[in-house]
Amino acid sequence: MSKIGLFFGSDEGNTEAVAYRIQARLGAEAVAVHDIADVTQLTFTDYDRIILGIPTWDFGQIQSDWEEFWEDIAEVDFTGKQVALFGLGDQFGYGDYFLDAMGMLHDVIVPAGAEIVGHWPTEGYEYDASKAEVPGGEAFVGLAIDEDQQEDLTAERLNRWCAQIHREFGLSTPLQTLDD
Repeated sequence: MSKIGLFFGSDEGNTEAVAYRIQARLGAEAVAVHDIADVTQLTFTDYDRIILGIPTWDFGQIQSDWEEFWEDIAEVDFTGKQVALFGLGDQFGYGDYFLDAMGMLHDVIVPAGAEIVGHWPTEGYEYDASKAEVPGGEAFVGLAIDEDQQEDLTAERLNRWCAQIHREFGLSTPLQTLDD
């Protein structure tokens, strides 16, 4: 089985911590974790299954390491690759921009051929607007995490989403359910 490449950018460590929590659920033997600050476009060629993690900063801004890699990610050929997204945001402090960076990343990789898996329901979140909503507004393009306002729901959401992408990726490795 080929590994899953999990790529994240993180300034304060929340997105990095979530990346490793995903790895713990899917298995270290199944997931190779990469900081987006340390990769090149060529790193993506090693994976047919990819997970991308990005936080939204302030008023809909892209995290700094992702911002530096933005032109590069737009040049990656995602043809034939399944991609799951997860995003972090603050739905109350920045409710007009909740998960916008995840939506912007989605909009860059889909034209490059990415097959998106891991849509996540919008139910249970309170926000005003999000570029990460799929048309119709009933789901996000990926897992929505709010470590600022709903930290107590993160473990359950990670367990459910990891089970979902485990199925959608067609993995045969053991899946861990954790209470972290």
